[in-house]
Parts: sequence; C-alpha cells; structure tokens
Amino acid sequence: MPLGRLTLLTVVAMIAFASNSLLCRVALRDTNIDAAGFTAVRLISGALMLWFILSMQGRRRDNAGSWPSALALFSYAALFSFAYIDLAAGTGALILFGAVQATMIGYGLYSGERFSALKWAGLLLAIAGLVGLVLPGLTAPPLVASLLMAGAGIAWGVYSLRGRGAGDPSLATAGNFIRAVPMAVALAAMGWISGSLNLDLYGMFWATASGALASALGYLIWYAVLPHISAANAATIQLSAPVIAAIAGVLLLGEAVTLRLLLASAAILGGIALVIQQRAR
Repeated sequence: MPLGRLTLLTVVAMIAFASNSLLCRVALRDTNIDAAGFTAVRLISGALMLWFILSMQGRRRDNAGSWPSALALFSYAALFSFAYIDLAAGTGALILFGAVQATMIGYGLYSGERFSALKWAGLLLAIAGLVGLVLPGLTAPPLVASLLMAGAGIAWGVYSLRGRGAGDPSLATAGNFIRAVPMAVALAAMGWISGSLNLDLYGMFWATASGALASALGYLIWYAVLPHISAANAATIQLSAPVIAAIAGVLLLGEAVTLRLLLASAAILGGIALVIQQRAR
C-alpha cells in the first residue's frame, strides 16, 4: 500500500475510534436517549453496516465469529454507554484504553511472557497513572462510572484476545456484531419494561453514527491497515486515540483540562508505550 494512502487510512481509523467516545458522550449529555437505547442502536447499526458492506463485496459470513466473543463485545458496548453518563470524553477514553492494555499485558504475563525491568517499570507507571486518575479528590471522575469504563476496557481486551487467530477479522467482527444484536435488544427491552428506555431522535442519530461509521467502518479501515504495519507499531499508533478524544472533548464539548488528567495521561500512555517498545525490541 502506498505510504500516503496508508497514513491517511491510519489517521481516519484513529479519529473513528476516538469519535466513539465523543458521540456517546454528546448523545447522553445533550439528548434524551438513555444508555441502553444508545447501546442497542449502536450495535444494530454497526451490524447492518458490516452486513451491507460484506454483502456488496460478495463475502459470506459463514458462521464467522462466536457467541463468547459477541458477549464480550456487547459487555464492552453496554458498560461503555452507561459509564459515559457521568464521564468526560477524554477521561473515559483514557480509562478505557488503559484497562484494555492492562488486560492484554496481564494475559501476556499469565501466559508466561517474561518482562524486563523496563517493561515492569512501564507497567507500574501505567497502573499508577490509572490509580492516580480515579483516586478521590476534587477533580477525580465519578468512581462508579470509572469502574464501569474499566469493565468496558476489560471486556474489549478479552474480545481482542479472543480475536487472535479467529480468521478474517472483518468477517469475525461482522459475525460478532450480528450475534450481539439480540443481547442489545434484550437490554433495551429491560429498559422498556422498567420505563427507562428513551429513543430520542437526535440521540439515535449519534448512536447510528457511532455504530455504522465510527465502529463498523472504523474497524474495517483499521483491519485494512494492520497487514501493512508491525504489531508494535499498531499498538503504539493506538496510543493516539485517547489523546484525540481528550483534545476533541476540550475543543468540541467544552470539557475542562485538569492537572490530574494531564499527569495521569502522561503516566498511562508513557508507561504503555514503554512496554510496547520493549516488547518490540
């Protein structure tokens, strides 16, 4: 792939990933849609977009994906939505990314991966940044919402780990999105029964953009990029997603920048970058 096209697609994919945080936050903050409704619309629109694109390409799903992976995908999407009721876009993206990487690094340790002193230092620095971000204080994010977002990150880490060796990632993602739809509908039904479900028109618009564009198209673009870059470079590039979300949250949503957030960002992203680079070496 030509370098210019590769760079453009990479930038678009990272903006799409960061946009999920912005779209969810603005929908839950500025419209009347509830978290369950947002989750359902996001997953349904993502599944429809993936099905449409793969059908246009003449590619058959043929039972791609799995129910356990679909459950992990649904858990991520649901916890993500409920967490963003109270979290700022940048803070949520940072907690999510830190939890995803901690899950995957932890699995590497569990599987017998050996860590050098520098890798241990990077891991401890990232953990310290996460702990420092959520410790009680005037500028600390809400604890329950932070825990929900950490749970979303763990679920996404599990989903990513299960995706290794699962064959064509585009087909697997489509299969998992389609399998996650009944779970999302069940969540929305529970909200309807309890009287909390609200499918606000503008909220549905943002949720559809999150599912069909930022999620479905974002993943397809990223999967087109991955064969052309190393695993270490891919992991390093993804460090930009929470940074993009934080900057966009300040510029577009008027969110505040605190010293705690800046220090935590430096510790989490710097620590993870150190682990990734040591792995590459």
